[in-house]
Amino acid sequence: MNLTLRKRRGGAPGKIDTGTLLSLKGLNVLGVNPPVRDFAFMDLWSKPLGLLYILQTLRADNEVSLLDCVAFAACGEKSFGRSKIKKTEIEKPEVYRGIPRRYHHFGITGGDIKKYIAEMPAPDVILVTSAMTYWYPGVRWAIERLSEIFPDVPILLGGIYASLMPEHAALLGADYIVCGRCEPAAPYPAMDLYKAPGYGVVMTSFGCPFSCRYCASGVLWPRYHRRPLDAVLKEIDFQASLGARDFAFYDDALLLDKEDLFYPLCREVRDRYRGALRLHTPNGLHVRQIDARCADILFETGFKTIRLSLESIDPRVAHDSSSKVAAKEYASAVKALLAAGYAPADCETYILAGLPGQDIGSVRESIMFVRECGGVPKLAEFSPIPGTPYFEDAARLLPELRTEPLLQNNSVYCSYFSKSIAPGVLQELKDLARGNAG
Repeated sequence: MNLTLRKRRGGAPGKIDTGTLLSLKGLNVLGVNPPVRDFAFMDLWSKPLGLLYILQTLRADNEVSLLDCVAFAACGEKSFGRSKIKKTEIEKPEVYRGIPRRYHHFGITGGDIKKYIAEMPAPDVILVTSAMTYWYPGVRWAIERLSEIFPDVPILLGGIYASLMPEHAALLGADYIVCGRCEPAAPYPAMDLYKAPGYGVVMTSFGCPFSCRYCASGVLWPRYHRRPLDAVLKEIDFQASLGARDFAFYDDALLLDKEDLFYPLCREVRDRYRGALRLHTPNGLHVRQIDARCADILFETGFKTIRLSLESIDPRVAHDSSSKVAAKEYASAVKALLAAGYAPADCETYILAGLPGQDIGSVRESIMFVRECGGVPKLAEFSPIPGTPYFEDAARLLPELRTEPLLQNNSVYCSYFSKSIAPGVLQELKDLARGNAG
C-alpha cells in the first residue's frame, strides 16, 4: 500500500494531486460513480468519463474495477442506447421541505452495493467521482456505505463537485480530496468495465475557448485543448468493438475549427462504419459554425440528436454568452439543417431561463423566435455554478449558495430560492416551449 494513501482517522481529509493519483502502482483500485439524489434524473448519455479515463490509465500498473451506482441500476431501455434508471422515493433534505415535488434516489441501493462488491477483488483504494454540486447527497451516501464495507480502505473523492467546492466536499467523509484536473493519457475510457455498454462516449477536445458567464468549463479546464484525430478514432473504434452503436460527443466546442478536426473525423467515421453508428450532441453545437456544408456533413455522418445553443435573443444575455451566435445566424443554421434532411423536431434549441436580472419577456420572445425559425425550443433553467461570474451575482442576493450546494439545483433554484420566476410563470414558459400554449 502506498504510504501516502493510508486510511485517515479523524480530522480534515488530506489532499493529493492528479499526478500522485496516476502514479499508484500494484493496487486493486475500485472506481465508484455514486447514485443521484434529486427530483428528476434521466440518462442523457451520462457516463463518469473522467473516472473512466483515470481507470484506464491506472490499468498499466494496477488492477481496476468499476461500481457505477447509476448504470448498474438500469431497469429498461430508452432510445439510442440509453436506459431507464431505477428510482426510490426518499425523504427530502430539509432545505427542500417546502417544495411540492417528490425526491428520489436514482441508482442501486445498499444491498445492491454488497452484491456487486462481492464479485470484485477487495480494493486497496477507492476512487469516488462526483458530478453536479447539488448531487452531493448521493456522494455522501456512497462514501458512508463504502466506509461500512471497507473500514480500513482509503477513499479518494474527485470530480466536478469536488473541484468546484472542495471545502464542502471535505465534509462528506472521504480520506482524501483529489485536487486539480488532468488531461487523459489513455487513448480511450475504460468502457469495457461495463458488461454491455449501450452507447459510447467521445471527446475530441477538453475545455472551451469561450467564456460564458454562466458556464464552468473554463474553471474546470483552464486550457482549451484539441485531441489528435487518431486518438479520437481509437476511442470510437474501441467502444464500437464492445458493441456500442450510439455515440455521444461530450465536447463544449465540437465544431470549432471544423475543417481541421471535425470534418476529417466525420470522413473517417463514414468510411469505417458506413452508416452503422448513430451520433449525438447533447451539450449543444455552436450555431455560428453550421452552414449548408456543415449541415450536410452532420446528416451524412449519422448525427441523429442535434442540440443547438442559442440561449437568448436578448442582446445582454447574448453578450454574456460570449456573443457566439446572433439571431440571424441561428435562423440560417436551422434553415441549413432542415435543407440537409433534419426535421424540425431534430433541431432542439437551448433557451436559458432564470439568469440573474433576466427579463422574462425576453425568454418568451426567444422561445417564439426559435419556433418561427423552424426549430424546437428546449428550456434550460439556470443553475448558479461556483466559480462563474453569474454565481457571484446570484450569491450576492442569496449568500447561502456558497455553503449549501442543494440551493444550486437548476430544477428549483429559479422558482423557490432566487424567486426570479414564479412557479406558475415557469410552467407557462415550459408549456410555450412544448407548443402547448400560445
